[in-house]
Amino acid sequence: MSKFLPVDEQLDLLQKGAAEIIRVADLRERLEESRKTGRPLRVKAGFDPTAPDLHLGHTVLMRKLRHFQQLGHTVIFLVGDFTSLIGDPTGRNVTRKPLTREQIDANAQTYKEQVFRILDEKETEVRYNSEWLGKLGYEDIVRLTAKFTVSQMLERDEFHKRFQAEQPISLHELLYPVMQGYDSVMLECDVELGGTDQRFNLGCGRELQRHYGQKPQIILMTPILEGLDGVQKMSKSLNNAIGIHEPPAEMYGKLMSISDELMWKYWVLLTDLKQSEIDALRAEAAAGTQHPMEIKKRLARTITAGFHGEAAAAGAEEDWAKSVQQREVPANVERVSVQIRDVARMDAASLQRAEGNPSEPVHIDTARLIVRLDMKASRTDAEKQIRQGVTINGEKITKQWFTIGTRPCEVTVRFGKQIKVAHIL
Repeated sequence: MSKFLPVDEQLDLLQKGAAEIIRVADLRERLEESRKTGRPLRVKAGFDPTAPDLHLGHTVLMRKLRHFQQLGHTVIFLVGDFTSLIGDPTGRNVTRKPLTREQIDANAQTYKEQVFRILDEKETEVRYNSEWLGKLGYEDIVRLTAKFTVSQMLERDEFHKRFQAEQPISLHELLYPVMQGYDSVMLECDVELGGTDQRFNLGCGRELQRHYGQKPQIILMTPILEGLDGVQKMSKSLNNAIGIHEPPAEMYGKLMSISDELMWKYWVLLTDLKQSEIDALRAEAAAGTQHPMEIKKRLARTITAGFHGEAAAAGAEEDWAKSVQQREVPANVERVSVQIRDVARMDAASLQRAEGNPSEPVHIDTARLIVRLDMKASRTDAEKQIRQGVTINGEKITKQWFTIGTRPCEVTVRFGKQIKVAHIL
Protein backbone atom coordinates (compact mmCIF):
# COMPACT_ATOMS: atom_id res chain seq x y z
CA MET A 1 0.00 0.00 0.00
CA SER A 2 1.35 3.43 -0.95
CA LYS A 3 2.49 5.73 1.86
CA PHE A 4 1.00 8.65 -0.06
CA LEU A 5 -2.65 9.73 -0.09
CA PRO A 6 -4.69 9.24 -3.27
CA VAL A 7 -3.76 11.85 -5.87
CA ASP A 8 -7.14 13.60 -5.78
CA GLU A 9 -6.82 14.09 -2.02
CA GLN A 10 -3.32 15.48 -2.43
CA LEU A 11 -4.44 17.86 -5.17
CA ASP A 12 -7.31 19.07 -2.99
CA LEU A 13 -4.76 20.52 -0.58
CA LEU A 14 -2.04 21.47 -3.06
CA GLN A 15 -4.34 23.41 -5.39
CA LYS A 16 -5.84 25.42 -2.54
CA GLY A 17 -4.82 29.04 -2.98
CA ALA A 18 -2.66 28.36 -6.03
CA ALA A 19 -2.88 31.16 -8.57
CA GLU A 20 -1.59 28.96 -11.39
CA ILE A 21 0.06 25.57 -11.85
CA ILE A 22 2.13 24.78 -14.94
CA ARG A 23 0.77 22.24 -15.54
CA VAL A 24 -1.88 20.55 -13.38
CA ALA A 25 -1.86 17.48 -15.64
CA ASP A 26 1.90 17.16 -15.18
CA LEU A 27 1.57 17.52 -11.40
CA ARG A 28 -1.07 14.80 -11.35
CA GLU A 29 1.15 12.54 -13.43
CA ARG A 30 4.16 13.19 -11.17
CA LEU A 31 2.06 12.49 -8.04
CA GLU A 32 0.75 9.24 -9.51
CA GLU A 33 4.30 8.16 -10.33
CA SER A 34 5.32 9.06 -6.78
CA ARG A 35 2.57 6.82 -5.35
CA LYS A 36 3.65 3.90 -7.53
CA THR A 37 7.38 4.17 -6.81
CA GLY A 38 7.19 5.43 -3.22
CA ARG A 39 9.60 8.25 -4.15
CA PRO A 40 8.59 11.61 -2.69
CA LEU A 41 8.61 14.64 -4.95
CA ARG A 42 11.45 17.12 -4.48
CA VAL A 43 9.83 20.51 -3.90
CA LYS A 44 11.73 23.74 -3.42
CA ALA A 45 11.23 27.41 -2.84
CA GLY A 46 14.08 29.88 -2.77
CA PHE A 47 14.34 32.84 -0.44
CA ASP A 48 16.97 35.52 -0.81
CA PRO A 49 17.82 36.84 2.68
CA THR A 50 17.62 40.49 1.65
CA ALA A 51 15.94 41.65 4.89
CA PRO A 52 16.20 40.43 8.48
CA ASP A 53 12.51 39.91 9.19
CA LEU A 54 9.69 38.07 7.49
CA HIS A 55 6.03 39.03 7.39
CA LEU A 56 2.90 36.99 6.65
CA GLY A 57 3.19 37.76 2.94
CA HIS A 58 6.44 35.76 2.86
CA THR A 59 4.78 32.81 4.57
CA VAL A 60 2.31 32.11 1.75
CA LEU A 61 5.00 30.09 -0.07
CA MET A 62 6.16 28.50 3.17
CA ARG A 63 2.60 27.41 3.93
CA LYS A 64 2.38 25.71 0.55
CA LEU A 65 5.75 24.05 1.18
CA ARG A 66 4.28 22.82 4.44
CA HIS A 67 1.35 21.28 2.57
CA PHE A 68 3.74 19.25 0.41
CA GLN A 69 5.61 18.29 3.59
CA GLN A 70 2.41 17.15 5.29
CA LEU A 71 1.74 14.92 2.30
CA GLY A 72 5.11 13.19 2.70
CA HIS A 73 7.15 14.95 0.00
CA THR A 74 10.69 16.27 0.35
CA VAL A 75 10.74 20.02 0.95
CA ILE A 76 13.84 22.08 0.18
CA PHE A 77 14.18 25.47 1.80
CA LEU A 78 16.73 27.13 -0.44
CA VAL A 79 18.62 30.09 0.97
CA GLY A 80 19.75 32.26 -1.93
CA ASP A 81 22.93 33.41 -0.26
CA PHE A 82 24.72 33.61 -3.61
CA THR A 83 21.90 35.13 -5.66
CA SER A 84 21.49 37.75 -2.92
CA LEU A 85 24.79 39.18 -4.13
CA ILE A 86 22.88 40.19 -7.28
CA GLY A 87 19.44 40.87 -5.90
CA ASP A 88 16.27 39.66 -7.59
CA PRO A 89 15.18 42.25 -10.19
CA THR A 90 11.54 41.12 -9.88
CA GLY A 91 9.29 44.15 -9.48
CA ARG A 92 12.21 46.55 -9.63
CA ASN A 93 12.69 49.42 -12.05
CA VAL A 94 16.22 50.08 -10.80
CA THR A 95 19.21 47.89 -9.99
CA ARG A 96 19.25 46.61 -6.42
CA LYS A 97 22.07 47.68 -4.14
CA PRO A 98 24.18 44.55 -3.46
CA LEU A 99 24.29 43.26 0.11
CA THR A 100 27.54 42.44 1.87
CA ARG A 101 28.35 38.84 2.73
CA GLU A 102 28.00 39.73 6.43
CA GLN A 103 24.48 41.13 5.88
CA ILE A 104 23.45 38.07 3.89
CA ASP A 105 24.75 35.63 6.52
CA ALA A 106 23.04 37.49 9.37
CA ASN A 107 19.73 37.69 7.49
CA ALA A 108 19.94 34.03 6.47
CA GLN A 109 20.26 32.96 10.10
CA THR A 110 17.20 35.03 11.00
CA TYR A 111 15.23 33.51 8.12
CA LYS A 112 16.04 29.99 9.28
CA GLU A 113 14.91 30.78 12.82
CA GLN A 114 11.61 32.16 11.55
CA VAL A 115 10.75 29.66 8.80
CA PHE A 116 10.69 26.73 11.21
CA ARG A 117 7.67 28.24 12.89
CA ILE A 118 5.85 26.81 9.86
CA LEU A 119 7.98 23.98 8.46
CA ASP A 120 9.04 20.87 10.34
CA GLU A 121 12.76 21.43 10.83
CA LYS A 122 13.57 17.71 11.03
CA GLU A 123 11.80 17.05 7.72
CA THR A 124 13.18 20.07 5.85
CA GLU A 125 16.24 20.02 3.61
CA VAL A 126 18.02 23.37 3.99
CA ARG A 127 20.39 24.24 1.17
CA TYR A 128 22.44 27.29 0.16
CA ASN A 129 22.90 28.00 -3.54
CA SER A 130 26.48 29.12 -2.92
CA GLU A 131 27.18 25.36 -2.71
CA TRP A 132 27.15 25.16 -6.50
CA LEU A 133 26.99 28.71 -7.81
CA GLY A 134 30.08 29.68 -5.84
CA LYS A 135 32.05 26.90 -7.53
CA LEU A 136 31.23 27.83 -11.13
CA GLY A 137 34.25 28.88 -13.15
CA TYR A 138 34.23 31.38 -15.99
CA GLU A 139 33.93 28.59 -18.56
CA ASP A 140 30.97 27.12 -16.64
CA ILE A 141 29.18 30.46 -16.64
CA VAL A 142 29.79 30.95 -20.37
CA ARG A 143 28.33 27.51 -21.14
CA LEU A 144 25.38 28.14 -18.80
CA THR A 145 24.46 31.53 -20.26
CA ALA A 146 24.73 30.10 -23.78
CA LYS A 147 21.45 28.30 -23.10
CA PHE A 148 19.57 31.63 -23.30
CA THR A 149 19.38 34.53 -25.73
CA VAL A 150 19.33 38.25 -25.01
CA SER A 151 15.90 38.49 -26.64
CA GLN A 152 14.60 35.87 -24.18
CA MET A 153 15.86 37.95 -21.27
CA LEU A 154 14.31 41.13 -22.64
CA GLU A 155 10.92 39.40 -22.75
CA ARG A 156 10.95 39.70 -18.98
CA ASP A 157 8.55 42.46 -18.03
CA GLU A 158 10.92 44.39 -15.75
CA PHE A 159 13.74 44.33 -18.29
CA HIS A 160 11.46 45.17 -21.20
CA LYS A 161 10.05 48.23 -19.43
CA ARG A 162 13.46 49.48 -18.37
CA PHE A 163 14.86 48.93 -21.87
CA GLN A 164 11.98 50.86 -23.44
CA ALA A 165 12.40 53.66 -20.90
CA GLU A 166 16.16 53.72 -21.57
CA GLN A 167 16.85 52.91 -17.94
CA PRO A 168 20.03 50.98 -17.07
CA ILE A 169 20.00 47.18 -16.97
CA SER A 170 23.19 45.79 -15.47
CA LEU A 171 24.61 42.65 -17.06
CA HIS A 172 24.73 40.85 -13.72
CA GLU A 173 20.93 41.26 -13.38
CA LEU A 174 20.48 39.17 -16.53
CA LEU A 175 22.28 36.37 -14.71
CA TYR A 176 19.76 36.19 -11.87
CA PRO A 177 17.05 34.10 -13.59
CA VAL A 178 19.76 31.88 -15.10
CA MET A 179 21.17 31.20 -11.65
CA GLN A 180 17.73 30.52 -10.19
CA GLY A 181 17.09 28.08 -13.00
CA TYR A 182 20.42 26.36 -12.34
CA ASP A 183 19.35 25.88 -8.72
CA SER A 184 16.54 23.64 -9.98
CA VAL A 185 18.98 21.61 -12.06
CA MET A 186 21.36 21.04 -9.18
CA LEU A 187 18.54 20.12 -6.79
CA GLU A 188 16.74 17.97 -9.42
CA CYS A 189 13.44 19.61 -8.54
CA ASP A 190 10.08 18.13 -9.39
CA VAL A 191 8.23 21.24 -8.28
CA GLU A 192 9.25 24.84 -7.67
CA LEU A 193 7.07 27.34 -5.83
CA GLY A 194 7.01 31.08 -6.34
CA GLY A 195 4.78 34.12 -6.44
CA THR A 196 3.00 35.13 -9.62
CA ASP A 197 5.65 37.82 -10.07
CA GLN A 198 8.26 35.04 -10.39
CA ARG A 199 6.85 33.46 -13.55
CA PHE A 200 9.88 34.31 -15.73
CA ASN A 201 12.45 33.04 -13.22
CA LEU A 202 10.51 29.83 -12.61
CA GLY A 203 10.26 29.22 -16.33
CA CYS A 204 14.03 29.47 -16.65
CA GLY A 205 14.30 26.47 -14.38
CA ARG A 206 12.12 24.41 -16.71
CA GLU A 207 14.21 25.55 -19.69
CA LEU A 208 17.55 24.62 -18.12
CA GLN A 209 16.29 21.26 -16.87
CA ARG A 210 15.38 20.34 -20.45
CA HIS A 211 18.93 21.23 -21.55
CA TYR A 212 20.36 19.02 -18.81
CA GLY A 213 18.14 16.05 -19.63
CA GLN A 214 15.84 16.38 -16.63
CA LYS A 215 12.07 16.41 -16.55
CA PRO A 216 10.95 20.07 -16.48
CA GLN A 217 9.78 21.02 -13.02
CA ILE A 218 6.14 21.80 -12.34
CA ILE A 219 5.61 25.44 -11.41
CA LEU A 220 3.14 26.29 -8.65
CA MET A 221 2.55 30.00 -8.26
CA THR A 222 0.84 31.60 -5.29
CA PRO A 223 -0.94 34.95 -5.42
CA ILE A 224 0.43 38.12 -3.90
CA LEU A 225 -1.02 38.76 -0.44
CA GLU A 226 -2.50 42.21 0.17
CA GLY A 227 -1.60 43.93 3.40
CA LEU A 228 -3.80 45.41 6.10
CA ASP A 229 -5.10 48.08 3.71
CA GLY A 230 -6.52 45.36 1.45
CA VAL A 231 -5.14 47.12 -1.60
CA GLN A 232 -1.37 47.02 -1.88
CA LYS A 233 1.04 44.10 -1.58
CA MET A 234 1.98 43.40 2.03
CA SER A 235 5.17 45.31 2.67
CA LYS A 236 6.88 46.76 5.71
CA SER A 237 7.83 49.82 3.68
CA LEU A 238 4.10 50.46 3.06
CA ASN A 239 3.34 50.01 6.77
CA ASN A 240 0.65 47.42 6.02
CA ALA A 241 2.48 44.27 7.10
CA ILE A 242 2.14 41.78 9.94
CA GLY A 243 5.57 40.53 10.99
CA ILE A 244 5.76 36.91 12.08
CA HIS A 245 7.95 37.96 15.02
CA GLU A 246 5.42 40.50 16.34
CA PRO A 247 4.00 39.94 19.85
CA PRO A 248 0.81 37.83 20.01
CA ALA A 249 -1.47 40.74 20.99
CA GLU A 250 -0.17 42.90 18.15
CA MET A 251 -0.48 40.12 15.59
CA TYR A 252 -3.99 39.23 16.73
CA GLY A 253 -5.12 42.86 16.75
CA LYS A 254 -3.80 43.53 13.27
CA LEU A 255 -5.55 40.45 11.92
CA MET A 256 -8.81 41.61 13.46
CA SER A 257 -8.44 44.92 11.63
CA ILE A 258 -8.61 43.46 8.10
CA SER A 259 -11.81 43.69 6.07
CA ASP A 260 -14.33 40.85 6.01
CA GLU A 261 -13.65 40.31 2.31
CA LEU A 262 -9.86 40.10 2.74
CA MET A 263 -10.40 37.67 5.60
CA TRP A 264 -11.30 34.88 3.15
CA LYS A 265 -8.05 35.27 1.23
CA TYR A 266 -6.13 35.08 4.51
CA TRP A 267 -8.02 31.88 5.37
CA VAL A 268 -6.97 30.37 2.04
CA LEU A 269 -3.35 31.49 1.97
CA LEU A 270 -2.34 31.56 5.63
CA THR A 271 -3.99 28.47 7.15
CA ASP A 272 -4.10 24.71 6.61
CA LEU A 273 -7.89 24.59 6.49
CA LYS A 274 -9.17 22.75 3.42
CA GLN A 275 -10.88 24.76 0.71
CA SER A 276 -14.12 22.86 1.27
CA GLU A 277 -14.07 23.87 4.96
CA ILE A 278 -13.42 27.51 4.05
CA ASP A 279 -16.28 27.41 1.55
CA ALA A 280 -18.55 26.06 4.30
CA LEU A 281 -17.59 28.92 6.63
CA ARG A 282 -18.29 31.43 3.89
CA ALA A 283 -21.69 29.89 3.24
CA GLU A 284 -22.54 30.12 6.95
CA ALA A 285 -21.56 33.80 6.98
CA ALA A 286 -23.69 34.47 3.91
CA ALA A 287 -26.66 32.65 5.43
CA GLY A 288 -26.31 34.53 8.72
CA THR A 289 -25.83 31.36 10.77
CA GLN A 290 -22.37 32.51 11.86
CA HIS A 291 -21.28 36.11 12.30
CA PRO A 292 -18.23 37.21 10.23
CA MET A 293 -16.71 38.66 13.41
CA GLU A 294 -16.62 35.21 15.01
CA ILE A 295 -15.04 33.72 11.89
CA LYS A 296 -12.42 36.47 11.86
CA LYS A 297 -11.66 35.87 15.53
CA ARG A 298 -11.10 32.21 14.73
CA LEU A 299 -8.76 33.23 11.88
CA ALA A 300 -6.77 35.58 14.10
CA ARG A 301 -6.52 32.95 16.81
CA THR A 302 -5.47 30.24 14.33
CA ILE A 303 -2.68 32.31 12.76
CA THR A 304 -1.44 33.73 16.07
CA ALA A 305 -1.38 30.26 17.64
CA GLY A 306 0.67 28.99 14.71
CA PHE A 307 3.49 31.37 15.58
CA HIS A 308 3.12 31.78 19.35
CA GLY A 309 1.17 28.78 20.66
CA GLU A 310 -2.40 28.28 21.80
CA ALA A 311 -1.98 29.87 25.23
CA ALA A 312 -0.51 33.08 23.83
CA ALA A 313 -3.23 33.26 21.18
CA ALA A 314 -5.96 32.82 23.79
CA GLY A 315 -4.40 35.59 25.87
CA ALA A 316 -4.22 37.88 22.85
CA GLU A 317 -7.87 37.21 22.07
CA GLU A 318 -8.89 37.98 25.64
CA ASP A 319 -6.84 41.19 25.63
CA TRP A 320 -8.37 42.25 22.31
CA ALA A 321 -11.88 41.59 23.62
CA LYS A 322 -11.23 43.75 26.66
CA SER A 323 -9.63 46.63 24.77
CA VAL A 324 -11.87 46.69 21.71
CA GLN A 325 -15.15 44.88 22.28
CA GLN A 326 -15.65 45.76 25.92
CA ARG A 327 -13.89 49.12 25.67
CA GLU A 328 -11.76 48.20 28.66
CA VAL A 329 -8.12 49.18 28.98
CA PRO A 330 -5.65 46.26 29.18
CA ALA A 331 -4.00 46.02 32.59
CA ASN A 332 -0.50 46.39 31.16
CA VAL A 333 -1.20 49.50 29.05
CA GLU A 334 1.27 52.35 29.49
CA ARG A 335 0.04 55.28 31.58
CA VAL A 336 1.73 58.67 31.28
CA SER A 337 1.30 61.61 33.66
CA VAL A 338 0.60 64.83 31.74
CA GLN A 339 0.36 68.42 32.99
CA ILE A 340 -2.45 70.41 31.36
CA ARG A 341 -0.06 73.23 30.43
CA ASP A 342 1.74 70.74 28.15
CA VAL A 343 -1.39 69.82 26.21
CA ALA A 344 -4.00 72.57 26.73
CA ARG A 345 -5.45 74.49 23.80
CA MET A 346 -6.21 77.88 25.41
CA ASP A 347 -4.73 81.31 26.01
CA ALA A 348 -2.39 82.03 28.93
CA ALA A 349 -5.05 83.69 31.12
CA SER A 350 -7.52 80.83 30.69
CA LEU A 351 -4.78 78.30 31.37
CA GLN A 352 -3.74 80.08 34.57
CA ARG A 353 -7.36 80.16 35.74
CA ALA A 354 -7.81 76.44 34.96
CA GLU A 355 -4.63 75.49 36.80
CA GLY A 356 -6.04 77.14 39.88
CA ASN A 357 -9.41 75.45 39.57
CA PRO A 358 -9.28 71.62 38.93
CA SER A 359 -13.02 71.51 38.24
CA GLU A 360 -12.91 73.98 35.34
CA PRO A 361 -13.32 72.44 31.85
CA VAL A 362 -10.13 72.44 29.74
CA HIS A 363 -9.73 72.16 25.97
CA ILE A 364 -7.03 69.60 25.15
CA ASP A 365 -5.03 69.88 21.91
CA THR A 366 -5.32 66.38 20.46
CA ALA A 367 -2.12 66.53 18.41
CA ARG A 368 -0.06 67.85 21.33
CA LEU A 369 -1.38 65.05 23.53
CA ILE A 370 -0.50 62.38 20.94
CA VAL A 371 3.06 63.72 20.68
CA ARG A 372 3.34 64.08 24.47
CA LEU A 373 2.37 60.39 24.80
CA ASP A 374 5.08 59.55 22.27
CA MET A 375 2.54 57.90 19.96
CA LYS A 376 3.70 60.02 17.02
CA ALA A 377 7.05 61.70 16.51
CA SER A 378 5.81 65.08 15.32
CA ARG A 379 2.78 67.31 15.30
CA THR A 380 2.51 66.90 11.53
CA ASP A 381 2.28 63.11 11.90
CA ALA A 382 -0.21 63.48 14.76
CA GLU A 383 -2.47 65.78 12.74
CA LYS A 384 -2.40 63.36 9.84
CA GLN A 385 -3.49 60.58 12.20
CA ILE A 386 -6.30 62.75 13.58
CA ARG A 387 -7.69 63.25 10.07
CA GLN A 388 -7.75 59.45 9.69
CA GLY A 389 -9.38 59.07 13.08
CA VAL A 390 -8.41 58.82 16.73
CA THR A 391 -10.48 57.31 19.54
CA ILE A 392 -10.60 59.26 22.80
CA ASN A 393 -12.20 57.39 25.71
CA GLY A 394 -14.06 55.13 23.29
CA GLU A 395 -15.35 57.91 21.03
CA LYS A 396 -13.86 58.41 17.58
CA ILE A 397 -12.93 62.03 16.87
CA THR A 398 -11.40 63.76 13.87
CA LYS A 399 -11.09 67.28 15.26
CA GLN A 400 -8.05 69.01 16.70
CA TRP A 401 -9.30 69.35 20.27
CA PHE A 402 -11.62 67.86 22.89
CA THR A 403 -12.76 68.90 26.35
CA ILE A 404 -12.14 67.36 29.75
CA GLY A 405 -13.80 68.25 33.04
CA THR A 406 -12.64 67.75 36.61
CA ARG A 407 -9.00 66.81 37.10
CA PRO A 408 -7.09 64.67 37.68
CA CYS A 409 -8.62 62.39 35.05
CA GLU A 410 -7.58 59.63 32.70
CA VAL A 411 -7.88 59.87 28.92
CA THR A 412 -7.47 56.73 26.82
CA VAL A 413 -6.06 57.41 23.35
CA ARG A 414 -6.30 54.77 20.62
CA PHE A 415 -5.53 54.53 16.92
CA GLY A 416 -4.39 51.59 14.84
CA LYS A 417 -3.01 49.10 17.35
CA GLN A 418 -1.63 51.78 19.63
CA ILE A 419 -3.20 52.54 22.99
CA LYS A 420 -2.00 54.70 25.87
CA VAL A 421 -3.59 56.36 28.87
CA ALA A 422 -2.86 59.97 29.78
CA HIS A 423 -3.20 60.75 33.49
CA ILE A 424 -3.96 64.47 33.18
CA LEU A 425 -3.24 66.63 36.21
